[in-house]
Parts: sequence; structure tokens; C-alpha cells
Amino acid sequence: MNQQDIIAFIKQNDNAKIKYAFADIDGVLRGKIISRQKFLDGLNDGYGFCDVVWGWDSSDTPYDNGRTTGWHSGYPDAPVRLDLTTFRQIPWENNIPFFLADFSQPDGNDLAACPRSLLKRIAAQCQDMGYHAEYAQEFEWFNFRETPQSLHQKDFRNLETLTPGMFGYSILRPSLERSFYHDLFDLLSQFDIPLEGLHTETGPGVYEAAIIHDDVVRAADKAVLFKTAVREIAYRHGLVATFMAKWNADLPGCSGHIHQSLWNAEKTKNLFYDPAQPNRMSELMSQFIAGQLYCLPHITPMFAPTVNSYKRLVEGAWAPTTVTWSVDNRTTALRVLNRTEAYTRVEHRVSGSDSNPYLAIAAALASGLYGIRHQLTLDIPASVGNGYVDKQHGVIPANLSEATRAMAKSSVANELFGAEFVDHFTRSRDWEWRQYVGQVSDWELKRYFEII
Repeated sequence: MNQQDIIAFIKQNDNAKIKYAFADIDGVLRGKIISRQKFLDGLNDGYGFCDVVWGWDSSDTPYDNGRTTGWHSGYPDAPVRLDLTTFRQIPWENNIPFFLADFSQPDGNDLAACPRSLLKRIAAQCQDMGYHAEYAQEFEWFNFRETPQSLHQKDFRNLETLTPGMFGYSILRPSLERSFYHDLFDLLSQFDIPLEGLHTETGPGVYEAAIIHDDVVRAADKAVLFKTAVREIAYRHGLVATFMAKWNADLPGCSGHIHQSLWNAEKTKNLFYDPAQPNRMSELMSQFIAGQLYCLPHITPMFAPTVNSYKRLVEGAWAPTTVTWSVDNRTTALRVLNRTEAYTRVEHRVSGSDSNPYLAIAAALASGLYGIRHQLTLDIPASVGNGYVDKQHGVIPANLSEATRAMAKSSVANELFGAEFVDHFTRSRDWEWRQYVGQVSDWELKRYFEII
């Protein structure tokens, strides 16, 4: 539907309220329910929204190092605008109309901290270069027979998983939870997040879903909404879903792999595919991969934004640790899949399920375009066999502090995203790290309390 159709639908619809949301710097959806009249009144000039959402963390604690907003500015309102092209209805909430929003401005003076605005800007750069970016993100997550109340009552210990045991690609386990399993597939599709596939992964109560690919901004929209939609559908079944990168040291982590390809403007030719070249990889694809590998150490927090992210990025845990690429090898940072032109793509395997899809996808696209723009040569050979041992071209930072320091001082990051965004984002990651190092963990108590 075009804008006029949507406005007519809202005016005629029985629902007298509309829900909207946007993703903050951590990828957490923040939003409101507003009246029909409020919706209509704000279509042109936007809606005032307290800019504290750019000045606090995922636990609503204000940063002590922020510049974008803070006590120094008084936390004023900032104009948030609905993107009417994101219109959908929430099937598990009586089909209430829903829109995604961002802090983009008509004059181009966007709020630098807004992740969706950043991705829109990079997508526009891609279009200006003559390319259509087709993207998709897939997620792994664990499901628990818990409630938000029981999680806190148990102090997040001794949690009951949806099903026991390690049972990847199981046909049996989903039949045990068929109501939840089929609700995920069907309700997500009704919410305009169609899945390519859904299955169990190895681990107790863990699922993996691949979202069908789309234009890069729409793909990120769907990925952002997917994570919240899964949680809401889980609530309806008395379950809690977690997208932590690594909730248990003894179990595999949860990925958020990004699948990416560039097509011509008419969307008729996959520009990554060239059957006449080695590995059927076009020169453009080689430049794209070279850019992603070159930029990766400069922008790792975009893919691994939390302290917990780096607990997943360890050797032998189905997640990469080295600056490597390969053809269909799951031990490297980038994995080329190109048996046919239609499905030729690069899988970025660094990103975890805890990533902010807008930022992870923006980082993937921007770094790939960097390689094309600078005509980089792919001088890193493809890894064969165990990519964990190929450390000669660099390794992924070991923790959030190391990764944040590298990004904060990187001229490459500034070129990709702008100095104002890099300053805000790295300050937020520095804050996140400092909240962690100030805590005393259970491990420390068990190890040192009595004996040291």
C-alpha cells in the first residue's frame, strides 16, 4: 500500500490505536502506543520522544560519558518519524497496526546515534555506486520454561530449558513443542517476517531460523523485529527466549550470521558470480571480501557489541576467531557460498545473535563497499581445513575493551560511519565494559573466597 492507502486504512480501521517502535544503540526496541489522531497529526513533523534513549544503556542506566545527550542537555525531546513503508499488523495483538520509526530528518541532518538512520545512509551510498544490496540475517537462540519473574526469583540459575539434550536438526523435538514451533513459523510470516527455514540447533532448547533475504534496509527491519517477535510469541507459550551470544560456558553460542550479495540496479544479475573466474568469484566479490577482512579489526564491536559476545568467539565453538575467508568452510570469518548464481553470497559469521541488526548489517555493507571503493586486492588466500590456525593475517579482538579501543582510534571506522557516530557508539561500549569490570562474579567467589 502507498501512503494514501495506509492513511485511509488507519482512518477506517476499528483499532483506535497504533503501535510504533525504533531500535536503540543496543538494538532494543523502544516505542509507544498512540491514538489514531496522534498518528495522523505527526506524519509530517514527527513525534517528540525523550532523547534519553540515546543516553542510557539496555538497563536504563544513564551513561556517565555521553555527549549526544545527558544531564548536561536536560534530556530534551527529539523528533522521531514513522516509516510508513514498514506498515504491518501484529497478529498476536488483535492485528494492531505497527510501524518502525527512526530519527532521520528530511533535511538530512539525522541523529548520528540512530542505527536505522546510519544503515539508510550506507544503503544510499551503495545505490549511488550502482548496486542493489540483498541481505538476510539468521539467528540462533535458546528457549526456557521460565517467566521474567522466575528468572529473577532463581537469580538466573538452574533454568529449565525447553527440551533436554543436544539434538541438532531434530524432527522429534519440535513435534513435542509443535504449538510453539508452528506459531513461530506462521505468526512471523503473518507479521511480514517470512522464514526460509526453522530447525533445532545443537543444544537443549535451541532453535535456529533463517529469514528470507530482502533489500538491505528491509532485511535489517525484519531482523530487528524478529528478535522481539520471537520473545513475544514465546511469552504466549509460557516461555522465555534469549538471544545472548553465550548463556552457558558448556554449550555452543548463538550466532547472527549475515548473508549478503550485490546485484545490478535492475536486480537481474548477481554481481558476485562469475563462472569464468577462480571459485566462480567475480572481481567485485573479491574486492568486497577484501574490504570486509581489512575493516574487521577496526569495527568488531558492530558485530560483537556486548561483553558476552566474546565468550562465543573462541576456538572450536562454531564461531570465528581469525581474519579469514573460505569457500563453504564454517571455521572462518567469511564463508563464500556460490554453487549457483541465484544463491551466490558471502556469509559474515562474526556477528552474534546479540548484535543490533542495523549496526551489524551497516558494518558488513560499509566495509564491503570500502573494498570496492578502494579497489582492494584479496591477497589473503582462502582457508582450507581448520581456519582457527590461520592467524597470520590477524585475529579478532579478544574482548569488548580491546575491540572498542581499536574502533575509537580508527580512521577507517570514521570513514565508514562518521566521527560523530563512532564517538557515541564507542563511548557506549566503553560504558558497557566498565559496568562489567566493576562486578564480582560467581567464578571469583568460588575460586578465591575461602582459599586465597
